Amino acid sequence: MSNDIIFLRDLRIDTVIGIYGWERQVTQTLVFDLEMGTDIRRAAASDRIEDTLNYKAVAKRVIGFVKESEFELVETLAERVAQLILDEFEVPWLRLTLNKQGAVRGARDVGLIIERRRD
Repeated sequence: MSNDIIFLRDLRIDTVIGIYGWERQVTQTLVFDLEMGTDIRRAAASDRIEDTLNYKAVAKRVIGFVKESEFELVETLAERVAQLILDEFEVPWLRLTLNKQGAVRGARDVGLIIERRRD
């Protein structure tokens, strides 16, 4: 088992999120950081995209999912995105940071970090 990580940082996605009436009427920008466990040795040997975790494909899938979602809680959205990545891209584990910048007066960043493993 390898400890390699493929990451995406500062992935900005506009979506409807929140519990307040005004939040349901506008899109807000959420910022995602993803760290996904993988083993790059096969791809490094073959030099073929098919042998690695395609971070562009992950980003496109997450962007599409988040843009279409309308969850109230960032907790729900984070959990669903994590499960989507684990299931569809077969990564053994991931760490997901979801930042809802400006959600708390006086704080630039607010959000959550979750870590999940495949069952």
